[in-house]
Amino acid sequence: MNFGSTGSGSIVGETPPAAGGWREGDPNGRRRWFRGELPGAPGEPALPLSIAYETWGEPNADRSNAVLVLHALTGDSHVAGGVEPGHPTPGWWDGLIGPGRALDPAEWFVVAPNVLGGCQGTTGPWSTAPDGEPWGPRFPRVSVRDQVAAEVLLADHLGVASWAAVLGGSMGGMRALEWAVTAPERVRNLLVLAAPASSSADNIALASAQLHALRLDPVGGLGVARRIAHLSYRSEAELSARFGREVQADGRYAVESYLDHHAAKLVRRFDPESYVVLTEAMNGHDVGRDRGGVREALSRVTARTIVAGIDSDRLYPLARQAEIADAVPGAGDVRVVTSPYGHDAFLIEVDQIAKLLTELLTP
Repeated sequence: MNFGSTGSGSIVGETPPAAGGWREGDPNGRRRWFRGELPGAPGEPALPLSIAYETWGEPNADRSNAVLVLHALTGDSHVAGGVEPGHPTPGWWDGLIGPGRALDPAEWFVVAPNVLGGCQGTTGPWSTAPDGEPWGPRFPRVSVRDQVAAEVLLADHLGVASWAAVLGGSMGGMRALEWAVTAPERVRNLLVLAAPASSSADNIALASAQLHALRLDPVGGLGVARRIAHLSYRSEAELSARFGREVQADGRYAVESYLDHHAAKLVRRFDPESYVVLTEAMNGHDVGRDRGGVREALSRVTARTIVAGIDSDRLYPLARQAEIADAVPGAGDVRVVTSPYGHDAFLIEVDQIAKLLTELLTP
């Protein structure tokens, strides 16, 4: 965490009032909070920290049934459950948590935090800085490692010495992998979905176009950024099959309206500054940094591990997951989620993911 440097892509000027996300005074919904401090870099002050999180089930006596679920870029702690006050969207992995499902609350204590730098209750750009004003573009640059360090503090608060499993897809998979390298003794089982060991030049370039749109116009730019990102989340084959060259009555292509719809949804519920902070954290993701490289870093993992990718993913192609599976001791071959939906299949193909998770958690 670097207080001496705000993100190079930070939005100049005040955080726009039209930004979405949870704010003080909004309904809490199912959120709980852990409050503490995240140590700064040497010579830098600590960051006052609040982590919003949700739980399902109850911990057993030694907390050995705790499972950590980590969300992707525009996700949040609301993994399961319907739309309700405080939660404008339904749970993004609702099919995984519940009676008879892979994460049955009768057996597992499931914990899902909102990420550091996010906009759904955890400390981020809309939080109050020590001077009493919102951080806005002054919010310090954070890394995936900083985000995991914050989650370690949450685990300590909850009394979880080691997680029965840590799992996540996309940005959540980056953090899951970082957990298993940073604190291998605290991760007994690991599921990494549609995530790389480090962000590539291609990933950074794609993110750069989104960040430039946000610098030009925070709210309007967020919609543009979402359109750009969404193209990498779905597959060419799916878009062609769904929309082809269909033209609507208003003269616009149907696929344009599809992108507009997803852009408008995100602008209503997400903060542009958080999008910048989290995107830059993803750009900086490199599990091998200062650890002798990716392969050396992944050799530290002691968790029973399943690594899975999606056959139609053009954001993080299967080769990126194969690199992880090849280097993590005992991981075996990369598992393939078969889907026409591209990267978003980690959210859509819940039945396939549930099978992987059930296998991982079966002794």
